[in-house]
Amino acid sequence: MTDNAQKTVFITASAASKVTELLQREMAASPEEHEGKEYALRVGVQPGGCAGLRYALYFDDRQLDGDEVVTHDDVTIRMDKMSAPYLRGATVDYVDGLQQSGFTIDNPNAKGSCACGDSAQF
Repeated sequence: MTDNAQKTVFITASAASKVTELLQREMAASPEEHEGKEYALRVGVQPGGCAGLRYALYFDDRQLDGDEVVTHDDVTIRMDKMSAPYLRGATVDYVDGLQQSGFTIDNPNAKGSCACGDSAQF
């Protein structure tokens, strides 16, 4: 596990606020299940989608061997060693609008994406 001074991945204030809100809601719903665990937002890439790789975002209390760890606005982000190179310089944002609500990733490393925006090509 490394705390990367380069800040491999960035998170906007909007996304950090939503991550905190969702994590607090999840922990309040079943406190006994989460007691004593330290959760982080795990951001990764995995095979899938029509462009080749899709992003994965979820809460995780595990620390995997080789994880890169960064902290922004009191939100800890973990990336596995295979995903980290694809995510360098990416920004996680949260959009809440009429046509779209959800997390987005602006990644300068992506060479393209599919028409639906569900996956990226590197």
